[in-house]
Amino acid sequence: MTIRLYDTSARQIRDFVPLTAGCVSIYLCGATVQAAPHIGHIRSGLNFDIMRRWFEYRGYDVTFIRNVTDIDDKIINKSAEQGRPWWSIGYENERAFNAGYDVLGCLPPTYEPRATGHITEMIEMMRGLIERGHAYEADGNVYFDVRSFPGYLELSNQDLDDLRQPSGEGETGKRDQRDFAMWKVAKDGEPSWETPWGRGRPGWHLECSAMAHKYLGTAFDIHGGGIDLIFPHHENEIAQAKAYGDEFAKYWVHNGWVTMSGEKMSKSLGNSVLVSEMVKAWRPIVLRYYLGTPHYRSMIEYSEEALREAESAFARIEGFVQRVIEKAGGEVAAAPEVPPAFAEAMDDDLGVPQALAIIHTTVRQGNSALAADDKEAAVARLAEVRAMLGVLGLDPLDPHWAGEGDRGEDLHGVVDTLVRLVLDQRQSARDRKDWPAADAIRDQLNQSGLVIEDSPTGPRWTLGPRQ
Repeated sequence: MTIRLYDTSARQIRDFVPLTAGCVSIYLCGATVQAAPHIGHIRSGLNFDIMRRWFEYRGYDVTFIRNVTDIDDKIINKSAEQGRPWWSIGYENERAFNAGYDVLGCLPPTYEPRATGHITEMIEMMRGLIERGHAYEADGNVYFDVRSFPGYLELSNQDLDDLRQPSGEGETGKRDQRDFAMWKVAKDGEPSWETPWGRGRPGWHLECSAMAHKYLGTAFDIHGGGIDLIFPHHENEIAQAKAYGDEFAKYWVHNGWVTMSGEKMSKSLGNSVLVSEMVKAWRPIVLRYYLGTPHYRSMIEYSEEALREAESAFARIEGFVQRVIEKAGGEVAAAPEVPPAFAEAMDDDLGVPQALAIIHTTVRQGNSALAADDKEAAVARLAEVRAMLGVLGLDPLDPHWAGEGDRGEDLHGVVDTLVRLVLDQRQSARDRKDWPAADAIRDQLNQSGLVIEDSPTGPRWTLGPRQ
């Protein structure tokens, strides 16, 4: 058994060999909490949640760090616009992100450090880089000298002569415009911390280098994030950490975007879809299926049609689960191991689409067993399906999803009572052999979004895909 991952730095799929046998250390660039999360933000956390689950299934002890950037230019600008403290905006949106991760079934990280809680570590790193000749102070700012680090731009595969480094307001005193800010001089009214070079605040890139060092040491296995972070963020992280003396990340893994009309989902473009609004219209487990089942490196083009297709596909899986549980007359435990074909797909750069095809094939086999009244085979297929769904965080019988399957547990009893009244009318029509009337009632219920199935214990209703 060897897990293989696409390493951005090597530009190829590589066998995963951990630094410490049986252990995996992962650092994921988490939220910049200047606004509530849209589904593009949450996709990254969800993709790496599946990675973590697969490593754990394979027997690894996983340390998973997902940071929070709670101070940056955008948060400060929002503070000025709204007349609110910067920390109030950050904390409110940090809670919104955690709610989004939780509602979509992401396991909590081992640690979730905030940038502002690690100023001491950042000062220590800057001091070391200045002493080694890789950084310098100018006008209260501290810059990294990119020409001092020979490996700069190897991750993004750029030419230093053609580089256009993003720069912020107030970044004066640079020796070279390609140098980037690790620390920014304080401005009137802005948050700041005391340093040997005056009061100021951290630059985005420094935060992650310092926190990765703090929680994972001088070397760790996997650094993750969206493809938009390759440059400048991850490139600058590497420069700081390695120039400081760390080996830093052994593998670099990046996930694709969620796009709308071919563009990255972004609040600045006005094309974002907030998680808090999406879960009001769609079941969270369906959103997880939609965001988590494409390959992590692929782009997802957002559309209502694609969501409806995901809803229909998951309904087929969920319907099979419910039918077998009913047939078995009780709980069916997940199998201790996933099928070999599923494991092979997941080992190959987390091939979730191929793994999902195995799930659907197993569901079809299980449905055939049900049709043949082969209870033993149906139960065996459900055990396999539950094992596979569990790895993806999509097992509808998992306690996390308990009560969410009916889109509003509070209304379930009311709807059930009303539907039972209509089903009693349908049964009366069947008893008097008025088949057209019975079929008409069923069709009307189907049109309303309810799926009626006749089972050995009587008719059963479920919410079907929306029309």
